[in-house]
Amino acid sequence: MPTTSALQQNYPNPFNSSTVIRYSVNEMSDVTIKVFDMTGREVTTLVNGTKQNGMFSVGFSNNNIASGTYIYRMTAHNNSGKTTVETKKMVVLK
Repeated sequence: MPTTSALQQNYPNPFNSSTVIRYSVNEMSDVTIKVFDMTGREVTTLVNGTKQNGMFSVGFSNNNIASGTYIYRMTAHNNSGKTTVETKKMVVLK
C-alpha cells in the first residue's frame, strides 16, 4: 500500500490519441484530477470523488483538444486535514 499520496507522469508522453495517468492515495481522501491548458483554463475533470488507500489510474483522450502542452493537477485532501497537490505536464501531438 502507498505511504504517500502522489501523482505520476502520464504514459505515454507525448501522446497522440490517449494516455494513462496513475496516482496513489495513502489514506481515504477526497481526490480531484483536472486538466488545464497553458492559459490556465480548465479543459476537463478526470477524477472527482473519495478514494480509499491504494493505487489508481485514469485514462485521458484528446478527442476535443488541440495539439500542445497541457497541465494536470491532483488535489488529495484526507480526513487528517493534510492536502497534497501535485502538478505534471503532458504533450498532445496530432
